[in-house]
Amino acid sequence: MVTRQSAEVENYMSSVERILQYSRDDVIAQEAPHEIPGHKPAPEWPAKGAIEFNDVHMRYRPGLPLVLKGLSMQVHGGEKIGVVGRTGAGKSTLMLALFRIVELASGSIKVDDVDISKIGLKDLRSKISIIPQDPLLFSGTIRSNLDPFNLYTDAELWDALHRSFLVESPKADAEGTHTPTSRFNLDTVIESEGSNLSVGERSLLSLARALVKDSQVVVLDEATASVDLETDAKIQHTIQTQFRHKTLLCIAHRLRTIISYDRILVLDSGNIAEFDSPQNLFNVPGSIFRGMCERSGITLDEIERTRSKMA
Repeated sequence: MVTRQSAEVENYMSSVERILQYSRDDVIAQEAPHEIPGHKPAPEWPAKGAIEFNDVHMRYRPGLPLVLKGLSMQVHGGEKIGVVGRTGAGKSTLMLALFRIVELASGSIKVDDVDISKIGLKDLRSKISIIPQDPLLFSGTIRSNLDPFNLYTDAELWDALHRSFLVESPKADAEGTHTPTSRFNLDTVIESEGSNLSVGERSLLSLARALVKDSQVVVLDEATASVDLETDAKIQHTIQTQFRHKTLLCIAHRLRTIISYDRILVLDSGNIAEFDSPQNLFNVPGSIFRGMCERSGITLDEIERTRSKMA
């Protein structure tokens, strides 16, 4: 008995040792402050959603090669930007820089003329919405996943569920009785990581979460990469209608989802290779974007028809 308890104590002490190791600043760098008194943005920030990248350089750790290499561009408020490029081109890294998951090596990013490195992480991240490829859901209910801090009314949460197509409006029969058409309600139990939901349902719930937050800047990180075509169509319809006046940065998996966007950003090895409207890029012989369209069977006529429908 004593021998077993001694062995258990020794094993437990290794956990304490690991915690002490992680608490050292030279092992894991301390994250920036969540709030910085005296450097808080206005409550309505960002009102326009204009984003400016100025000579942005970023590496994941000191000593590693640069992943973003001098990116400079301006995104106008309410503009829809599709981001494309080969694997490792820097697409997801660009979004990590915007959320300050990794700090810049040099350069700056401004949102509505506010340098995001000068404000607290909470003030920044609470004002930007992200719809990731793999939505993160917690054990609880649909209500707690949509509104973990109890900031919104049930009516607002239901409205987001309807607008995201996760639930449909009740249908009335001949006698005027309204019958629910969905198995979901605000108290529906969500298991760990959303394991009791399909991939499409998890994506729609993540979309509803962004609708509840109602941020002026929305990031989609290949949000439709692993969903079926029906769910993809629902997501695209919601994006085009509900985010019509929002600034949208979308890392595209399916090229057809972004050919209606205002401009296309083509990244290559951490650099901006091309940045223009879909029509202009397609009209450049030998452009990277045109080559991607041709491999996907997308024609200039299809681009123009799609954009005219969304106008």
